[in-house]
Amino acid sequence: MRWPWPVVLLAACVSTNAAVMNPSLKLQPVCPDGVQVFSDSSRVGKPYTEVAVLNSKGESDMTSESGMIKSQRKKAAELGANGVILGTMKDPSTGAKIASSLFGTSANRKGNAIAIYIPGDSTRVAAACKTMK
Repeated sequence: MRWPWPVVLLAACVSTNAAVMNPSLKLQPVCPDGVQVFSDSSRVGKPYTEVAVLNSKGESDMTSESGMIKSQRKKAAELGANGVILGTMKDPSTGAKIASSLFGTSANRKGNAIAIYIPGDSTRVAAACKTMK
């Protein structure tokens, strides 16, 4: 069996950090599949609490948008958030890509999102996480 190296590299090259908005809010972690992704806040459709601002980055040659979203879902799940509202995703400029090729510097794709907690969504989260076990 051949190992799927490109898939592993794409997922491993994205890092996401979180700036927690309310440190006193303590939530239980959930599985990443329990974190629903929304294109904007109007799509949530239920009351929610903002948990953290998520910032992701990864080498542009090795990072896909889906890899960034996967990383954001994972970080949100660790925080106990059950939703992510996507923000912007930006590719590095042409100049940054050229400098990366010439000088070996990094040319990062960057993205941000808001991790949210939707109190009325626990049944969906439980069902999504149960299928993972």
